[in-house]
Amino acid sequence: MTKQDKISEAVVRRLPVYLRYLNELSASDILTVSSQELGARLNLNPAQIRKDLAYFGDFGRKGVGYNVSYLIEKIRQILKLDRPLYVALVGTGNLGRALSNYNTYLKDNMKIVSIFDADPSKVGMVINNLVVQPVEELAQTVKEKNIAIGIITVPAAAAQKVADRFVEAGVRGILNFAPTVLRTPEDVRIHQTDFTADLLSLAYYMNFDSEDTTKGTLEDESLVD
Repeated sequence: MTKQDKISEAVVRRLPVYLRYLNELSASDILTVSSQELGARLNLNPAQIRKDLAYFGDFGRKGVGYNVSYLIEKIRQILKLDRPLYVALVGTGNLGRALSNYNTYLKDNMKIVSIFDADPSKVGMVINNLVVQPVEELAQTVKEKNIAIGIITVPAAAAQKVADRFVEAGVRGILNFAPTVLRTPEDVRIHQTDFTADLLSLAYYMNFDSEDTTKGTLEDESLVD
């Protein structure tokens, strides 16, 4: 097992959160920040922040905190954002268009460089300076542009076929927005983004002023027994 395997996904997912706030501090010419300040701003335990960063090295100084620019540099290196990282997107519906247009705001060397669609009527359209290509050109384009990550924004029924194309082309990281579970080889990393599931699960945490209707239903059923 490698060091990378030992670090939990939760830790890796928090690193971009740290990076985003550190970039805000840097833009405000703030030179140092403590774990307490980071924790208060991000609503995280300072001890958790120190533990997360300690997985990758000793970046802070006791009594001083973290040098903002130095920590930005190190987190960028950890996330492999210190080098160009090219992305391809398949599916130019509303979500795909929105993500392609968001390309303007992407920094840290990660950029969507190619977009594809299976609909012939969309091929040739220009979205944020990118020409929509037919999916048949995906494999060749991935190799030519050294694309490392694929984004899937197609309907669920078509998602697995797109994932297969990405895998065959050599892509080893996929961000899937389609509401379906993808099957890929073990060496291909899948991150699932399910808007509907996230929204529905959020309902569980809502507090209502009225009485718990579930509890009332169970009590009524017990009276029947």
